[in-house]
Amino acid sequence: MRVPTDLEVVEEVVDVIARHCLASGLTAHTARFNLRVALSEALANAIVYGNRLDPDKRVDVRVEVEPDGFAVHVRDEGTGFDPSSVPDPTQPDRVERPDGRGLFLIRQLVDHVSFNDRGNAICMILRRA
Repeated sequence: MRVPTDLEVVEEVVDVIARHCLASGLTAHTARFNLRVALSEALANAIVYGNRLDPDKRVDVRVEVEPDGFAVHVRDEGTGFDPSSVPDPTQPDRVERPDGRGLFLIRQLVDHVSFNDRGNAICMILRRA
């Protein structure tokens, strides 16, 4: 799915993908909560931080249905980043800061997270129950 750089489309994209994953065997709880929140965060990060809200850029979303789970890929057209440089938002001196929360949530809600070398694509793995 190719998505415009527009935060208004995030909810619709998440709805479509969650419905397809639910129909393909992802548990209702995982599809309705874990996937929806993690994908919303990944899309928002790609749109805001990756593409810097540039309407000429797009975000690609791909879901791979595998026997043991689902791989959800989100790739923006930005320059990328180093995920290890994102600070832990649970540290006392960072609790009031908004940066880092989305990636923290994603890591808590999916079974595995990886990034491409450039840092402009995330792969989120959700295992079947």
